[in-house]
Amino acid sequence: MMNRPPIDELAKKTDNNKYKLSILMAKRAKELEKRHIENDPNYENKKCISAAADELYSGKVVSSEE
Repeated sequence: MMNRPPIDELAKKTDNNKYKLSILMAKRAKELEKRHIENDPNYENKKCISAAADELYSGKVVSSEE
């Protein structure tokens, strides 16, 4: 279970659309996995999905409307 960042706070980043949130985080996690973030000291051995959630929460990744 993920505690930080809070799911409700993350959902606000996607207009409270949890489906959009899950898709956005999954896509970003796959991008990070391709880049092998495990070797990047900035992520301190976090899992890709946790790193994606942190990036979304901090505003580094934003949702775009198509």
